[in-house]
Amino acid sequence: MKIGVFCSGGDAPGMNACVRAVVRTALSMGHQVVGIRRGYQGLLEEQFHLNPAGEPLMTLRCVSDWVAHGGAFLYSSRSAEFRQVEGQKKAAAILQRAGIDALIPIGGEGTFQGAMALSQHWNGQIVCCPGTIDNDLLGTDYTIGFSTAVQTAVDAVDKVRDTAHSHDRMFLIEVMGRHSGYIAVYTAIASGAEMAVIPETPTDYQLIVDQLHVLKQRGKNSIMIIVAEGDEKGGAEILNENLRELDCPFDSRVVVLGHLQRGGTPTPEDRRRASQMGYGAVLALDRGETRVMSGTQNDELVSVPLPETYASHRPIPPQLLDMMQRLAS
Repeated sequence: MKIGVFCSGGDAPGMNACVRAVVRTALSMGHQVVGIRRGYQGLLEEQFHLNPAGEPLMTLRCVSDWVAHGGAFLYSSRSAEFRQVEGQKKAAAILQRAGIDALIPIGGEGTFQGAMALSQHWNGQIVCCPGTIDNDLLGTDYTIGFSTAVQTAVDAVDKVRDTAHSHDRMFLIEVMGRHSGYIAVYTAIASGAEMAVIPETPTDYQLIVDQLHVLKQRGKNSIMIIVAEGDEKGGAEILNENLRELDCPFDSRVVVLGHLQRGGTPTPEDRRRASQMGYGAVLALDRGETRVMSGTQNDELVSVPLPETYASHRPIPPQLLDMMQRLAS
Protein backbone atom coordinates (compact mmCIF):
# COMPACT_ATOMS: atom_id res chain seq x y z
CA MET A 1 0.00 0.00 0.00
CA LYS A 2 1.23 3.51 -0.81
CA ILE A 3 0.17 5.97 1.90
CA GLY A 4 0.16 9.75 1.57
CA VAL A 5 0.59 11.86 4.70
CA PHE A 6 0.30 15.62 5.14
CA CYS A 7 -0.38 18.40 7.65
CA SER A 8 -3.18 20.88 7.08
CA GLY A 9 -4.55 24.02 8.70
CA GLY A 10 -2.88 25.61 11.70
CA ASP A 11 0.32 23.92 12.83
CA ALA A 12 0.32 22.14 16.17
CA PRO A 13 3.28 20.92 18.26
CA GLY A 14 3.49 17.17 17.78
CA MET A 15 2.58 17.07 14.10
CA ASN A 16 6.16 16.06 13.26
CA ALA A 17 6.02 13.26 15.80
CA CYS A 18 2.80 12.04 14.20
CA VAL A 19 4.32 12.01 10.70
CA ARG A 20 7.35 10.17 12.07
CA ALA A 21 5.10 7.51 13.62
CA VAL A 22 3.17 7.10 10.36
CA VAL A 23 6.38 6.63 8.37
CA ARG A 24 8.08 4.25 10.77
CA THR A 25 4.95 2.17 11.39
CA ALA A 26 4.07 1.93 7.70
CA LEU A 27 7.60 0.95 6.65
CA SER A 28 7.74 -1.69 9.37
CA MET A 29 4.58 -3.25 7.85
CA GLY A 30 5.89 -3.20 4.29
CA HIS A 31 3.99 -0.14 3.07
CA GLN A 32 5.35 2.91 1.26
CA VAL A 33 4.83 6.52 2.38
CA VAL A 34 4.62 9.67 0.29
CA GLY A 35 5.04 12.94 2.17
CA ILE A 36 2.84 15.68 0.73
CA ARG A 37 4.05 19.20 1.46
CA ARG A 38 1.75 22.12 2.34
CA GLY A 39 -1.45 20.18 2.85
CA TYR A 40 -4.28 20.16 0.34
CA GLN A 41 -2.74 23.04 -1.61
CA GLY A 42 0.54 21.16 -1.88
CA LEU A 43 -1.36 18.12 -3.11
CA LEU A 44 -2.96 20.22 -5.85
CA GLU A 45 0.50 21.48 -6.82
CA GLU A 46 2.04 17.99 -6.54
CA GLN A 47 4.59 19.08 -3.95
CA PHE A 48 6.02 15.79 -2.69
CA HIS A 49 8.76 15.38 -0.08
CA LEU A 50 11.89 13.99 -1.69
CA ASN A 51 14.22 11.59 0.10
CA PRO A 52 18.05 11.93 -0.12
CA ALA A 53 17.98 9.92 -3.35
CA GLY A 54 15.57 12.44 -4.90
CA GLU A 55 12.63 10.03 -4.83
CA PRO A 56 9.12 11.01 -3.63
CA LEU A 57 9.15 8.30 -0.97
CA MET A 58 9.86 8.80 2.71
CA THR A 59 12.53 6.71 4.40
CA LEU A 60 13.48 6.18 8.02
CA ARG A 61 16.18 8.82 7.66
CA CYS A 62 13.64 11.35 6.38
CA VAL A 63 12.00 11.52 9.80
CA SER A 64 15.10 11.23 11.96
CA ASP A 65 14.73 13.34 15.14
CA TRP A 66 11.33 14.73 14.04
CA VAL A 67 9.75 13.69 17.33
CA ALA A 68 11.45 16.50 19.26
CA HIS A 69 10.47 19.45 17.07
CA GLY A 70 7.46 21.73 16.86
CA GLY A 71 6.03 23.18 13.68
CA ALA A 72 5.41 21.06 10.59
CA PHE A 73 8.42 19.88 8.61
CA LEU A 74 6.05 18.91 5.79
CA TYR A 75 4.70 22.46 6.05
CA SER A 76 1.02 23.30 6.27
CA SER A 77 -1.46 25.61 4.60
CA ARG A 78 -5.09 26.37 3.91
CA SER A 79 -6.38 26.01 0.35
CA ALA A 80 -9.17 28.07 -1.18
CA GLU A 81 -8.89 26.03 -4.39
CA PHE A 82 -9.49 22.74 -2.61
CA ARG A 83 -12.74 24.05 -1.09
CA GLN A 84 -14.24 23.99 -4.58
CA VAL A 85 -15.54 20.77 -6.13
CA GLU A 86 -13.23 21.19 -9.10
CA GLY A 87 -10.26 21.38 -6.73
CA GLN A 88 -11.35 18.18 -5.00
CA LYS A 89 -11.69 16.38 -8.32
CA LYS A 90 -8.25 17.62 -9.34
CA ALA A 91 -6.77 16.31 -6.06
CA ALA A 92 -8.42 12.93 -6.64
CA ALA A 93 -6.91 12.71 -10.12
CA ILE A 94 -3.45 13.57 -8.79
CA LEU A 95 -3.70 10.87 -6.11
CA GLN A 96 -4.78 8.36 -8.73
CA ARG A 97 -1.92 9.32 -11.03
CA ALA A 98 0.63 9.10 -8.19
CA GLY A 99 -0.57 5.62 -7.28
CA ILE A 100 -1.49 6.64 -3.73
CA ASP A 101 -3.89 4.15 -2.14
CA ALA A 102 -4.56 5.86 1.19
CA LEU A 103 -4.23 9.23 2.94
CA ILE A 104 -3.46 10.27 6.50
CA PRO A 105 -4.29 13.99 6.86
CA ILE A 106 -3.22 15.58 10.16
CA GLY A 107 -5.26 18.60 11.20
CA GLY A 108 -8.47 19.88 12.71
CA GLU A 109 -12.12 20.25 11.78
CA GLY A 110 -11.50 21.92 8.42
CA THR A 111 -9.00 19.23 7.47
CA PHE A 112 -11.48 16.50 8.39
CA GLN A 113 -14.28 18.13 6.41
CA GLY A 114 -11.91 18.42 3.45
CA ALA A 115 -11.13 14.71 3.74
CA MET A 116 -14.82 13.86 3.66
CA ALA A 117 -15.30 16.06 0.59
CA LEU A 118 -12.35 14.39 -1.15
CA SER A 119 -13.80 10.96 -0.42
CA GLN A 120 -16.75 11.81 -2.66
CA HIS A 121 -14.41 11.89 -5.66
CA TRP A 122 -11.69 9.38 -4.71
CA ASN A 123 -12.08 5.76 -3.64
CA GLY A 124 -8.87 5.52 -1.60
CA GLN A 125 -8.84 5.02 2.17
CA ILE A 126 -8.65 8.04 4.48
CA VAL A 127 -7.74 7.98 8.18
CA CYS A 128 -7.20 11.36 9.85
CA CYS A 129 -5.19 12.30 12.93
CA PRO A 130 -6.45 15.14 15.19
CA GLY A 131 -3.80 17.87 15.02
CA THR A 132 -5.14 21.08 16.57
CA ILE A 133 -4.23 22.94 19.75
CA ASP A 134 -7.89 23.80 20.45
CA ASN A 135 -8.80 20.28 21.65
CA ASP A 136 -12.23 20.81 20.10
CA LEU A 137 -12.81 17.55 18.21
CA LEU A 138 -15.27 14.96 19.48
CA GLY A 139 -14.28 11.32 19.90
CA THR A 140 -10.78 11.77 21.33
CA ASP A 141 -9.74 12.76 24.83
CA TYR A 142 -7.01 15.10 23.58
CA THR A 143 -5.79 16.47 20.28
CA ILE A 144 -2.19 16.81 19.13
CA GLY A 145 -0.72 20.13 20.29
CA PHE A 146 -3.13 20.87 23.12
CA SER A 147 -0.75 19.90 25.91
CA THR A 148 2.04 22.10 24.54
CA ALA A 149 -0.29 25.05 23.96
CA VAL A 150 -1.41 24.90 27.59
CA GLN A 151 2.19 24.57 28.79
CA THR A 152 3.16 27.66 26.76
CA ALA A 153 0.21 29.64 28.09
CA VAL A 154 0.88 28.64 31.70
CA ASP A 155 4.54 29.64 31.38
CA ALA A 156 3.45 33.04 30.08
CA VAL A 157 0.90 33.54 32.86
CA ASP A 158 3.48 32.65 35.50
CA LYS A 159 5.81 35.33 34.11
CA VAL A 160 3.10 37.97 33.79
CA ARG A 161 1.99 37.29 37.36
CA ASP A 162 5.36 38.55 38.61
CA THR A 163 4.61 41.92 37.03
CA ALA A 164 1.04 41.85 38.31
CA HIS A 165 2.31 41.38 41.87
CA SER A 166 4.91 44.09 41.46
CA HIS A 167 2.44 46.73 40.30
CA ASP A 168 -0.84 45.68 41.97
CA ARG A 169 -2.44 45.11 38.59
CA MET A 170 -4.98 42.93 36.89
CA PHE A 171 -3.92 41.21 33.66
CA LEU A 172 -6.28 39.81 31.08
CA ILE A 173 -4.41 37.05 29.21
CA GLU A 174 -5.99 36.12 25.88
CA VAL A 175 -5.36 32.56 24.72
CA MET A 176 -6.37 30.78 21.52
CA GLY A 177 -9.67 29.00 21.10
CA ARG A 178 -11.94 30.37 18.36
CA HIS A 179 -14.90 28.25 19.43
CA SER A 180 -13.54 26.41 22.44
CA GLY A 181 -12.49 27.32 25.97
CA TYR A 182 -10.39 24.23 26.64
CA ILE A 183 -7.03 26.05 26.53
CA ALA A 184 -8.41 28.84 28.73
CA VAL A 185 -9.87 26.49 31.36
CA TYR A 186 -6.79 24.26 31.60
CA THR A 187 -4.51 27.31 31.72
CA ALA A 188 -6.61 28.96 34.43
CA ILE A 189 -6.55 25.86 36.63
CA ALA A 190 -2.85 25.15 36.12
CA SER A 191 -1.78 28.77 36.71
CA GLY A 192 -4.08 29.49 39.63
CA ALA A 193 -5.84 32.31 37.76
CA GLU A 194 -8.77 34.02 39.44
CA MET A 195 -11.16 33.72 36.46
CA ALA A 196 -11.59 32.31 32.98
CA VAL A 197 -13.86 33.81 30.34
CA ILE A 198 -14.89 31.25 27.71
CA PRO A 199 -17.47 30.80 24.92
CA GLU A 200 -19.12 27.86 26.72
CA THR A 201 -20.46 30.07 29.53
CA PRO A 202 -22.30 33.42 29.35
CA THR A 203 -20.11 36.46 30.00
CA ASP A 204 -21.70 38.95 32.40
CA TYR A 205 -19.56 42.08 32.72
CA GLN A 206 -21.30 43.35 35.85
CA LEU A 207 -20.99 39.99 37.57
CA ILE A 208 -17.26 39.93 36.84
CA VAL A 209 -16.82 43.43 38.27
CA ASP A 210 -18.80 42.45 41.38
CA GLN A 211 -16.52 39.43 41.85
CA LEU A 212 -13.45 41.64 41.42
CA HIS A 213 -14.70 43.97 44.17
CA VAL A 214 -15.11 40.97 46.48
CA LEU A 215 -11.54 39.85 45.73
CA LYS A 216 -10.29 43.40 46.37
CA GLN A 217 -12.04 43.50 49.74
CA ARG A 218 -10.42 40.19 50.64
CA GLY A 219 -7.00 41.78 50.14
CA LYS A 220 -6.16 40.63 46.62
CA ASN A 221 -3.76 43.07 45.01
CA SER A 222 -3.23 41.34 41.68
CA ILE A 223 -5.59 39.41 39.43
CA MET A 224 -5.16 37.09 36.45
CA ILE A 225 -8.11 36.55 34.09
CA ILE A 226 -7.71 34.05 31.25
CA VAL A 227 -9.80 34.94 28.19
CA ALA A 228 -10.54 32.63 25.25
CA GLU A 229 -10.28 34.56 21.99
CA GLY A 230 -13.61 33.11 20.89
CA ASP A 231 -15.66 34.31 23.86
CA GLU A 232 -19.13 35.24 22.64
CA LYS A 233 -18.68 38.91 23.58
CA GLY A 234 -15.19 39.29 22.16
CA GLY A 235 -11.59 38.89 23.28
CA ALA A 236 -9.54 40.41 26.08
CA GLU A 237 -9.45 43.98 24.71
CA ILE A 238 -13.25 44.20 24.54
CA LEU A 239 -13.58 42.67 27.99
CA ASN A 240 -11.07 45.13 29.41
CA GLU A 241 -12.91 48.13 27.92
CA ASN A 242 -16.23 47.03 29.36
CA LEU A 243 -14.83 46.28 32.81
CA ARG A 244 -13.26 49.73 32.98
CA GLU A 245 -16.61 51.33 32.14
CA LEU A 246 -18.20 49.46 35.06
CA ASP A 247 -15.83 50.72 37.77
CA CYS A 248 -13.30 47.87 37.77
CA PRO A 249 -11.37 48.11 41.07
CA PHE A 250 -8.03 47.16 39.51
CA ASP A 251 -5.63 48.89 37.14
CA SER A 252 -5.61 46.54 34.15
CA ARG A 253 -3.49 45.49 31.19
CA VAL A 254 -4.06 43.07 28.29
CA VAL A 255 -1.65 40.43 26.99
CA VAL A 256 -2.56 38.53 23.80
CA LEU A 257 -0.51 35.36 23.47
CA GLY A 258 -1.67 34.66 19.91
CA HIS A 259 0.39 32.38 17.70
CA LEU A 260 3.01 31.96 20.41
CA GLN A 261 0.89 29.02 21.57
CA ARG A 262 1.30 27.13 18.31
CA GLY A 263 5.07 26.92 18.39
CA GLY A 264 7.72 25.47 20.64
CA THR A 265 9.08 22.09 21.55
CA PRO A 266 6.20 19.63 22.04
CA THR A 267 5.69 18.30 25.54
CA PRO A 268 6.36 14.61 26.21
CA GLU A 269 2.59 14.13 26.39
CA ASP A 270 2.07 15.58 22.91
CA ARG A 271 4.94 13.54 21.53
CA ARG A 272 3.49 10.35 22.99
CA ARG A 273 -0.10 10.99 21.90
CA ALA A 274 0.96 12.10 18.41
CA SER A 275 3.06 8.95 18.02
CA GLN A 276 0.20 6.80 19.30
CA MET A 277 -2.31 8.34 16.89
CA GLY A 278 0.02 8.12 13.88
CA TYR A 279 0.70 4.48 14.70
CA GLY A 280 -3.03 3.88 15.12
CA ALA A 281 -3.81 5.51 11.77
CA VAL A 282 -1.59 3.08 9.88
CA LEU A 283 -3.08 0.11 11.76
CA ALA A 284 -6.58 1.35 10.86
CA LEU A 285 -5.63 1.56 7.17
CA ASP A 286 -4.15 -1.92 7.34
CA ARG A 287 -7.49 -3.15 8.72
CA GLY A 288 -9.25 -1.62 5.73
CA GLU A 289 -10.88 1.26 7.61
CA THR A 290 -11.65 4.59 5.96
CA ARG A 291 -13.30 7.95 6.68
CA VAL A 292 -12.33 7.70 10.35
CA MET A 293 -10.17 9.54 12.86
CA SER A 294 -7.43 7.82 14.81
CA GLY A 295 -7.96 9.10 18.36
CA THR A 296 -7.62 7.99 21.96
CA GLN A 297 -10.19 7.43 24.67
CA ASN A 298 -9.03 6.48 28.16
CA ASP A 299 -5.58 6.13 26.61
CA GLU A 300 -6.78 3.42 24.22
CA LEU A 301 -6.72 3.83 20.44
CA VAL A 302 -10.12 4.29 18.81
CA SER A 303 -11.41 4.84 15.30
CA VAL A 304 -14.21 7.41 15.09
CA PRO A 305 -16.25 8.17 11.93
CA LEU A 306 -15.10 11.56 10.66
CA PRO A 307 -18.54 13.24 10.60
CA GLU A 308 -18.97 12.43 14.30
CA THR A 309 -15.80 14.33 15.22
CA TYR A 310 -17.23 17.71 14.23
CA ALA A 311 -20.99 17.04 14.41
CA SER A 312 -21.44 19.40 17.36
CA HIS A 313 -19.53 21.60 19.78
CA ARG A 314 -17.37 19.67 22.20
CA PRO A 315 -18.55 20.62 25.71
CA ILE A 316 -16.27 21.25 28.66
CA PRO A 317 -17.15 18.84 31.49
CA PRO A 318 -19.28 20.65 34.11
CA GLN A 319 -17.13 19.21 36.90
CA LEU A 320 -14.06 20.87 35.38
CA LEU A 321 -15.83 24.24 35.33
CA ASP A 322 -17.03 23.76 38.90
CA MET A 323 -13.52 22.89 40.06
CA MET A 324 -12.08 25.94 38.34
CA GLN A 325 -14.62 28.25 39.98
CA ARG A 326 -14.21 26.77 43.46
CA LEU A 327 -10.42 26.83 43.37
CA ALA A 328 -10.42 30.43 42.15
CA SER A 329 -12.96 31.70 44.68
